[in-house]
Amino acid sequence: MESWLQKIQHFRSTWVEPIIPLRQMRNSFSLYRRFLSDWSRYEHLPEAEELRFEDSYPCLLDRRRTTPINRQYLYQAVWAFKRIKESGATFHLDVGSEVAFLAMLSAVTPAIYIDIRPALLSLENFGSMQGSILELPFADHSVLSLSCLHVVEHIGLGRYGDPLDTHGTKKAIRELRRVLAAGGNLFFSTPIGKPRMCFNAHRIHSPTQIIEMFGDLDLAEFSVIDDRDILYQNVSPLEYVDANYTCGLFRFRRLAV
Repeated sequence: MESWLQKIQHFRSTWVEPIIPLRQMRNSFSLYRRFLSDWSRYEHLPEAEELRFEDSYPCLLDRRRTTPINRQYLYQAVWAFKRIKESGATFHLDVGSEVAFLAMLSAVTPAIYIDIRPALLSLENFGSMQGSILELPFADHSVLSLSCLHVVEHIGLGRYGDPLDTHGTKKAIRELRRVLAAGGNLFFSTPIGKPRMCFNAHRIHSPTQIIEMFGDLDLAEFSVIDDRDILYQNVSPLEYVDANYTCGLFRFRRLAV
């Protein structure tokens, strides 16, 4: 039998914590009223299972008209995945992107994920290393297929436990340039638009600033997920210098010597 302490912990984790965000507090009573009404109606259905409070698990926020999607992260993952697969890469290295993207990519090509917080997953063809984007454990010009999606804008702001550094983004880009091999592809994304610092979340750069930081690489493609979260492929960087928070998708290449 569960102790009272366990019941209290269950109540806190499943009944209280989901509605702690202030935007949900106004609706919490109506949400719970609907939940309890459903509970009562379900109990009276034919062949209903026994309903016990200690097993209850209120899911109050999932009744939506459309599926919730973070379009920037979804579109950038699809964009990068398609191009990496089409490139025929036999090995891919990712630095700090969303780990689900790399886990899926490992189903079609061996992949390694490197981050200051290693991903503790056990998957075929998936490897994880602890490391810093400011000091990647790879030799100069040694990686033919490389990605770094929605990462460099955070470097040096302390958000993820990294040291404060006003040049964090530039140093991270310098390392990506250093390890990319001749003939290699870098699939890269970062917020673009009017340059500004949004401490300690991220920095925003103009697309031309980003291209300049990758000065010795060739820009093979530029696409965007714009301020309305719509994906536009193969567009001009100059069209987005005044954007607010557009995700720039850059494919850089180091030309073969």
